[in-house]
Amino acid sequence: MTPADLSRTVLHTVRRAVEEDELRAPVPERVSVRVPPRPGCGDYATNVALQLAKGGDRPAREIAEVLRRRLLARPGIARVDIAGPGFLNITLDGASGEEIVREVLSAEIRGDALPLRPRAVDVERLGNDAARWSLLSPPGLDRSLLLVQKDSNPLFRVRYAHARSRALVRNARDLGFGSLVGPLDDSADTVLGALADHSRVSAARAPDRLARHLERTAEAFLKWQAICPVLPCGDEKPLAVHRARLALAEATGKVLANGLTQLGITAPAHL
Repeated sequence: MTPADLSRTVLHTVRRAVEEDELRAPVPERVSVRVPPRPGCGDYATNVALQLAKGGDRPAREIAEVLRRRLLARPGIARVDIAGPGFLNITLDGASGEEIVREVLSAEIRGDALPLRPRAVDVERLGNDAARWSLLSPPGLDRSLLLVQKDSNPLFRVRYAHARSRALVRNARDLGFGSLVGPLDDSADTVLGALADHSRVSAARAPDRLARHLERTAEAFLKWQAICPVLPCGDEKPLAVHRARLALAEATGKVLANGLTQLGITAPAHL
């Protein structure tokens, strides 16, 4: 369920509660949901109960309780908690690995870069990509590290993971097979978890958080593909497991490219 889907679900829930006379308040034109600022507060949060309380006859927490019960009956929602004066913290059902990969592969790529403006002197010294990444790096990081192609360079790791995913897709094409979403074993769980988080992190439009998410995704993918061969070995013919792993590699590459694009950083297919 995307943020837009959840927003529509919450709005529909409000409308039904009003139509069935459980709530008496003007139905808003739209409902906003956002990623909570702290972990452990659900996948998304909304202040719709506080909005309804302004034009209704009941306190926000009572309205939130009505909506909480109704939202729990909607598919795709695992848990709803009420926080503070009436915020609703919503936790979504966990998707299967196949659903996660399929959703990533079918999602649209965001083309708008977040507003990062490195100083001209940094761009001249580091280049645009490294200068933009440096704005998001921890204070203690040696900025000159961003110019070297080493594992200790977090930007290189992210871009290398993207290039590696693209290379796997090219090599598979040369071998005559393509990706096909299918079952994956537990070794892919860390990668799948990172992919599942991407839409929420991307929607938050917080550049530093997105950069850390890309680092985690790249690290998980590189470790996974090192122990789970995506391509058949020797004369081995491509099996269903190779196609499923290739789909995961393809989805990972798309997420990394999407995130780098949002940060205004290029995602080369070759390194």
